[in-house]
Amino acid sequence: MEMQFTVVEEPDAQTAEKGRLLFAGETDFLKGVVAMSGLPDADRIEVCFAGRSNVGKSSLINALTGRKALARTSNTPGRTQEINFFTMGDEHYLVDVPGYGFANAPLPIVEKWQRLLKSYLSGRPSLRRVFLLIDARHGPKKVDTEIMEMLSKSAVTFQVVMTKCDKLKSTDLGKVTERTIEAIRKFPAAYPEIVQTSSAKGHGIATLRAIVAGIV
Repeated sequence: MEMQFTVVEEPDAQTAEKGRLLFAGETDFLKGVVAMSGLPDADRIEVCFAGRSNVGKSSLINALTGRKALARTSNTPGRTQEINFFTMGDEHYLVDVPGYGFANAPLPIVEKWQRLLKSYLSGRPSLRRVFLLIDARHGPKKVDTEIMEMLSKSAVTFQVVMTKCDKLKSTDLGKVTERTIEAIRKFPAAYPEIVQTSSAKGHGIATLRAIVAGIV
């Protein structure tokens, strides 16, 4: 039977509170990693946020944690040049990886980021889920589907999070959501619930917090 893909519903009050409490705790920058040898020990459950350059990863992480400058934001694609690890209390890691696709940097540096990104995403035993960010204004691009394919081959579960949803009218958002579902349903590692968010408006933040809390 074909799996049904839907937009995730808002959590009930109890589930939302678990998410709020998780992110209300201490979330601190641990280290930026530029090579696999620099990764911290895989002794904690971790979740990762990935997406094309300038998709709004840092803004979303800041919104989730309630910290305006925890993750650096920039209008320049390719600002995140390392795998950034953040501690969530004593038991979990939140991970922000370099944006893939276009980056405002020399080609050899971009290629080095991409190799590091793929090595991490396909070979980290403590990684429970990749939250794959898709800009709602554009929908999934070819480079997104390439990452989805890699994650599926590596049996790494990913869940699509649509960002900047406040930029679209509801009818247009509905259309791009349908197009996104059609793009991801072919990948066996795709989690069947899409999260719609807006970091600027706070939409979907409580939902995403609750999902992370349910994983870790």
